[in-house]
Amino acid sequence: MLDTILFDLDGTLLPLDLEKFIKIYFAEMRSSFRDLMDPEKLVKCIWTATEAMVKNVEERTNEVVFMEKFSQLIDGDLAVFQQRFSEFYDGGFLKTQESVLKSSVMHEAVCRLREKGYNLIIATNPLFPKEAIYHRIRWAGFEPSDFPYITSYERNHYCKPQPHFYQEVLREINKQPEQCLMVGNDVQEDLVALTTGMETYLITDHLIHRNDEPIQTTYQGTYEDFLGFVNQLESLKPVS
Repeated sequence: MLDTILFDLDGTLLPLDLEKFIKIYFAEMRSSFRDLMDPEKLVKCIWTATEAMVKNVEERTNEVVFMEKFSQLIDGDLAVFQQRFSEFYDGGFLKTQESVLKSSVMHEAVCRLREKGYNLIIATNPLFPKEAIYHRIRWAGFEPSDFPYITSYERNHYCKPQPHFYQEVLREINKQPEQCLMVGNDVQEDLVALTTGMETYLITDHLIHRNDEPIQTTYQGTYEDFLGFVNQLESLKPVS
């Protein structure tokens, strides 16, 4: 029986202008590291190390995979760069909030699910450290403590679109696929959850679809449609 809802973050729980987010993110990153490294080389190194995380299928945390690859590409002390990354995510990264779009619909849907007694999980692609993810959860109008499980690059060993990512989350939250619904706006990354036996709900606002292949999902609709779907779900709380 369905009792757990897994949410993507960017474009799902957190409506945002992705192009603007990336532009601000790398502008601030260049500024934060300008005394340590050529800005354009830095961006290339980050993309290369990120690609290594996405392709990894070994049981090593995404942080370890990223830093291992990043260390191979830079000159200098990795510990210095790690400290600067930490400072960045509580500093310049905060300016990416300018890319967030206003919408109360998903906030209402999450609150309604909580009232009905569903388990709520953040299953964002764990490419960022938890500080960056916690900031974005707050920008969506929630607190990290609202979610008993939140993916991050320190915690998780795989990335979307690897099926291993969803299998790991299922193990971590001790749930069977038939108990879970994955909600996201990215066809290639979020609908992979179907391969585990989970059902999926594709959010069509801020839809990401990288090719013209037919979309396979259990449900799909706008933010408003999803709220309607939530309102029709049965309550899991016993009637008093």
